[in-house]
Amino acid sequence: MVSIKSHSDIIKMRKAGFITAGALVAAQKALRPGMTTKELDTVVRKFITSHGAKPSFLGYGGFSGSACISINDVVIHGIPGPQIIKEGDIVSVDVGAYIGGFHGDSCKTFAVGEVSQEAKALMRSTEESLYLAIKMVKPGVRLGDIGAAIQKYNEDNGFSVVRDFCGHGVGHDLHEDPEVNNFGTCGHGLRLREGMVIAIEPMINQGAPEVKIMKDGWTTKTVDGKLSAHFEHTVAVTEDGCMILTDPEPINV
Repeated sequence: MVSIKSHSDIIKMRKAGFITAGALVAAQKALRPGMTTKELDTVVRKFITSHGAKPSFLGYGGFSGSACISINDVVIHGIPGPQIIKEGDIVSVDVGAYIGGFHGDSCKTFAVGEVSQEAKALMRSTEESLYLAIKMVKPGVRLGDIGAAIQKYNEDNGFSVVRDFCGHGVGHDLHEDPEVNNFGTCGHGLRLREGMVIAIEPMINQGAPEVKIMKDGWTTKTVDGKLSAHFEHTVAVTEDGCMILTDPEPINV
């Protein structure tokens, strides 16, 4: 069932989103070649807890980190640990913060030093498709329209859309209805309503769209070993558009 948030709910969610966004800013500032993914995870955890919130991912389904840290061909759900981050890597950091009864959820893919032109193009296409989708969000728009726009944009740029994972509703629970696919057919799917809060999160591959889950049950990689990028924002549907709740800049709500 899709939940509709009140204005006071969205104010609380903006606080959760603001902390989530700040954790990504902290991660970007700390990110450097030679550090481990566990060290980067510690930066995220300390930022979130220092602001009175709890990391949404820590312990979720048994997940051991405060952030999902996914390098190069890891699409999502990379487990923080001893892996060394290297010059030329692309690193997706997916973060959630829980405070006041609500979650925020956001992800960015960062370049570590100088990366390949192919990596830059993939990251750019993925991020641009996220903002293309956000600009479409308003009451009455169908989820199929949003998914179709993300799919077309990335496929036109020569990339593929992961189909095994998708965006989702956000609220009291980290993952709520509805599913928000990054592919679809225009004119199909649920219509957005004022008060809905969704996470839009394109996961885009350099090569084939298929993925494989590793033996740890979390780490999800591209089947062909090629790069993957991931960008995400939590957005609230407003009367005539939407509000990005995981924007790092303070806004009035």
